[in-house]
Formats: sequence, C-alpha cells, structure tokens
Amino acid sequence: MNYINTLEEGNNISTIYMVKQVNPATTKAGKDYLNVVLQDKTGMLNAKVWEPNDPGIDDFDSLDYVEVTGEITSFNGALQMNIRRARKVEMTEVNEADYLPCTDKDINQMMDEVVSIIGTIQTDDYKKLLEAFFVEDEKFAAAFKKSSAAKAMHHAFVGGLLEHTLNVAKICDGYCKLYPEINRDLLITSALCHDIGKVVELSPFPKNDYTDAGQLIGHIVIGTEMVKEKASKIEGFSPVRLKELMHCILSHHGELEYGSPKVPSLVEAMALSMADNTDARMEMMKEGLEADLDEEGWTLKWNNALDRRIRKTSE
Repeated sequence: MNYINTLEEGNNISTIYMVKQVNPATTKAGKDYLNVVLQDKTGMLNAKVWEPNDPGIDDFDSLDYVEVTGEITSFNGALQMNIRRARKVEMTEVNEADYLPCTDKDINQMMDEVVSIIGTIQTDDYKKLLEAFFVEDEKFAAAFKKSSAAKAMHHAFVGGLLEHTLNVAKICDGYCKLYPEINRDLLITSALCHDIGKVVELSPFPKNDYTDAGQLIGHIVIGTEMVKEKASKIEGFSPVRLKELMHCILSHHGELEYGSPKVPSLVEAMALSMADNTDARMEMMKEGLEADLDEEGWTLKWNNALDRRIRKTSE
C-alpha cells in the first residue's frame, strides 16, 4: 500500500484509498470533472478525475473504498493525484485500520488514567457525576474512547477526544500545584467534562463530520446540557457546584468570538480555557511539523490552523 504520507511528485501508483469526499465540478471551458478527497490513516490527498465518464472509472461515493490508479502531481505547493482508473472495492478487500487516523497512544490505558484521576476527586457531587459518565454509562464511555476531538483542526483521529481531554486534565492538575486558590475538584471535573458534547457534535468515524446537532447547537452547549441532565439524577447535587461547573464548560473557549457563550469569570474557568488552548495549539504544532519542510526546517506550506509557517527546532 502507498500510504499518503510517503507519496512524492511523479509517483505512479495503484492503491486502495477511502473516499472522504467526492464532488462533481465543471471547468471554465464547460468540461465536467470530479473533485475527490482520498484518505488513509496517515492523512488526506486531493485528487481529480478529469474523465468521469471513462469506462475505467467506476461510480463511487463518499466513504466508499476505491482502488485508484494515477499520477501524483503538485499544484500550488501541495500534492494531488490525477486519477486515470478507479475501481470500487468491497469491504472484504480492505483492513479498516489502514484508513482511519488513530491516536498513537493506548486507548484503554488512557481511559484507565481518566478513571484514576476521577478517584482523586474529593467532592462527592463531582465524583459521582464523573463516575456516571465515564464508569457507569457504557455507551457514552465507548463513544468517548473512539471519538475525534475535531473535524480537522487538532486531534482529528480515533481516540483524539480522549487524548486531548486527558492532556487538558493533566495540565490543569499542574495549575493546581502552582496556584492554591484554584478549587482542584471543580477544575479537574470541568477539564474531564469540557468536550463531552463532541460525542454528539461529531459523527463517528469514518465520516467524522458535524451532525445536525453539532451545526445547530455545538459541543459547548450540548456538553453543558449533558452535565445538567446527569447532575439532575444525582440526589442532592449542589446547585451552586452545578452552576460553577456549567460556567467552566460554557466559557472554555475563552472569548465570545471563539464560540464561548460566556467569558471565564472564575479562576477555574480561566485555567481550563488556557489548558484547552495550550493542548490544542501544541497538537497543531506537532501535526504541522509532520508536513514537508524546507532545508532550514520551515514548513513548505502555510499552516492554516495556526495562520503562519512554522519551523522545526534546530538540533
């Protein structure tokens, strides 16, 4: 198999990829063609089918697996593929694990760490709430373990939501050791809950796209409602604790222009916002440096997520 991250300009390949997207288009001269996005576990590749009515091009749709034959070219500094042949293949011909991006961490081990962190919470309300999600709700826990943290920006892979959440909780734990004014139980609980709405906002792999609820409501409000509903089933849950926890979740993007319904007004909310931003941006840097670099270590392409070119640190 020719993994996408190993391709070079001039390669002629014949390999099975998953079709992430396919859209019909028309050139300025009025000629029909197809815009295609191919995917494997190492990344995505833009492709074109210039002769969609050719007998060597099978009909295919998004999320189909297709054996494509063609040449790797370069356009505006990015690799793409000109597809000459396309054969739709059956699921029995592929190993799905080759086509879904996945965390390089052990998912079960990370989930064990989450449960271990829950065990350090001293406040009964918060501990019962976390156990209700991550221990007792098997359907939620299974979805949480496999979900992506984003469609594309950061941690956009199987296990990405779990990895990001665990990282944020660890960063927050570090804040608690530096700043004694922080209520650790509130901050760690909000860290573990801040993105739970993404199990509803994003569809499962291989699609990993925004659901209707994701587009109409968004994970911040969805997650806040999920917390409120779980808390309502815990007898005697403190209304003040619930209100403060909901505020942390509602404000975790930090600014109104970044999608937060509220800005942080509690020290724990401010700490959560910074921890969330830190892990997201560090992952963007990590993923960005996996792109092609020039001789001085700078990325060849502009990094749209970070709105800059980035450079690998000299050794």
